[in-house]
Amino acid sequence: MARRRGQLVSDTTMVTTTPGSSFDEQVAQDLLARARREGVSLVGPGGLLAGLTKTVLETALEAELTDHLGYEKHDPAGRNGENSRNGTRAKRVITEVGPVEVDVPRDREGSFEPRIVPKRARRLVGVDDLVISLVAKGLTTGEVQAHLGEVYGADVSRETISKITDGVLERMAEWQSRPLERVYPVLFLDAIFVKVRDGQVANRPIYVAVGVTVDGERDILGLWAGTGGEGAKYWAQVLTEIKNRGTEDVCIVVCDGLPGLPEAIEATWRRAITQTCVLHLLRNSFRYASKRYWPQIARDLKPVYTAPTPEAAWERLTEFAAAWEDRYPAIVKLWENAWTEFIPFLAFPVEIRTILYSTDEIVNRWGRVCGVASGRSSPRRPVLAVRPSCSRGRVVA
Repeated sequence: MARRRGQLVSDTTMVTTTPGSSFDEQVAQDLLARARREGVSLVGPGGLLAGLTKTVLETALEAELTDHLGYEKHDPAGRNGENSRNGTRAKRVITEVGPVEVDVPRDREGSFEPRIVPKRARRLVGVDDLVISLVAKGLTTGEVQAHLGEVYGADVSRETISKITDGVLERMAEWQSRPLERVYPVLFLDAIFVKVRDGQVANRPIYVAVGVTVDGERDILGLWAGTGGEGAKYWAQVLTEIKNRGTEDVCIVVCDGLPGLPEAIEATWRRAITQTCVLHLLRNSFRYASKRYWPQIARDLKPVYTAPTPEAAWERLTEFAAAWEDRYPAIVKLWENAWTEFIPFLAFPVEIRTILYSTDEIVNRWGRVCGVASGRSSPRRPVLAVRPSCSRGRVVA
């Protein structure tokens, strides 16, 4: 591959760049024009993208070998009697665009360890991601094998597909047991429902634990598959697992009042404060009321959870009860029963309240990213503009 006066020349195609268009766009346009002109496909065996992939991989491998040896190809510096190039060896790898024959360069000492196409690797990482994605969508190993053969012309055995997915399970187990931070100022616990195939497809809860570190970053602590009927014993096991992985203390635990969870929190971290999810409390309130009254109930409950102090919130709840207790006494009873777990967030400024207000934003964002089937390390994103620290079971900004 070489450059000549605005052109990129390779054994695959020749791309002429034009003013006003990016190089990537020009490559795509020229490849599409050539495919139409020659009547060949872009992907699959013999496709133009396979040829372009071959060129890119071989160029990258040559660059890796140059970096390993310390001199360019045909450079007289290589005639010093030390390690030098030693031809190439053909290797067939499966890529996202189909099988590709790659000429992998070698060195005389055999110490060259390529990274883009590792030794003994027969497929690129993107193929593993594709297989995992297909399996996560519910395809069997036979269906995945047929799909890869029909669309990409790739011959991947069922055993290989099983090994790829088994590797994910191993990485997930490693991620699930990794050490955690010693202290989390805030811990969120909630569930997302996903379709799980276990003989038959059914909705099952995946419980998610997300901690906020002392640096103000979110950290997914773990995922646990449940059945929907978990109680205090189950939650005691989950929280004990988090504690055994290094978390000695948690200041505030935000949850949606799952049965047995507050008791398990108190048994695991005695000084932790349990904060009920306000959005879950509102949704549960609406279940007792006719839909025609939802806007009025929402309007009358807003002064309760936006009150400046717990005392003011109780006054607003009393006013709400005076207006609605005769029609919907169950809503008033619901808030009274949850009062102890509802009021802790009212002791904080508005900026902190918005974080402790609900588990929904956390789970909605990370439930999609955490990769229920990916097994990758949990991502971290900033959540607090302040640096909190623990002091006597409280978050001090």
